[in-house]
Amino acid sequence: MRTVRKTRTTERRATGTAAAVGMVLALAAGCSGSGGKEAQDKASAPGGRPVDTPRSTIGMVSHSGEGDTFWDIVRNGAEQAAAKDNVKFLYANDKEGGRQAELVQSYLDQKVDGLIVTLAKPQALAAVVRKAVAQGVPVITINSGGQFSAAYGALTHIGQDETVAGRAVGEELNRRGRKKALCVVHEQGNVSLEDRCAGVRASFSGRVENLNVDGTNAPASRSSVQAGLQSDRGIDSVVTLGAPMAAIAVKARDEAGSTARIGTFDLNPSVVGLLKKKDIDFAVDQQPYLQGYEAVDLLWLHRANGNVLGGGKPVLTGPAIVTGKDVPKLVEYTGRGTR
Repeated sequence: MRTVRKTRTTERRATGTAAAVGMVLALAAGCSGSGGKEAQDKASAPGGRPVDTPRSTIGMVSHSGEGDTFWDIVRNGAEQAAAKDNVKFLYANDKEGGRQAELVQSYLDQKVDGLIVTLAKPQALAAVVRKAVAQGVPVITINSGGQFSAAYGALTHIGQDETVAGRAVGEELNRRGRKKALCVVHEQGNVSLEDRCAGVRASFSGRVENLNVDGTNAPASRSSVQAGLQSDRGIDSVVTLGAPMAAIAVKARDEAGSTARIGTFDLNPSVVGLLKKKDIDFAVDQQPYLQGYEAVDLLWLHRANGNVLGGGKPVLTGPAIVTGKDVPKLVEYTGRGTR
């Protein structure tokens, strides 16, 4: 695994989180399963006893579409932390910003003690997040839209800097001698995905073209990528912005008869398998387990002890570039749902 070199500003943001990240990774090494009774049992085991603070309720609302395995990992982390922290954890998702805002409001109506929200469609969430804060409900934003988090009143943002991550991919393509890349955007209007492609474009010495596809429609997405590769044989790289799209891109490339190489953002067991078979060259790991775990844990710490992590700056969980040589460890982690 190669951790991406960040700017000085980004390094300062990350400094205060190093100890916490290390502690969480140590916890993660002993965890498995996907929450529920299994997580409760593990939390009750020696060395993993739940806290004795009062029971609280935390709701998470993400912009995930159906079938996005990335969010299974985020939820796994959140559920593991909730089991430890004596928290009732609620989860809801909708890829449409207006409906996501309605879900946040529904949790406010249920009188949750804390909220975790993604800001992929920041303008749609602005009013309801500010409303939560005004009502005294602490909010932590995760994964996307970190640049809007403080302005909306959130305690902090947990995730990777998407522009930095995109630049890391551009530099990786340069290192591999690539000349033209297709950046596959699987959700139009998602600011984090746009930032990723913009970051690639900023650091890549070759050309970058964006291709918008419907990430919830695998056959249509595959056809779009295949058509793009067939129409321009000069494309030697495909960059997908989510783990499920990586396998789709591999099939599209093979059907197009293209020799383009593929890199992707995010991990899941399928991506690890593709790395092992060398069907893709690299993946960008933003540690989604850590995003879910830390968000719940920080809300618990805030409620129990008035703690805030990050000093007003985002708590960074990535990026890191992983390749085939990292597969042995990744198989272990993905097998238990933590990477």
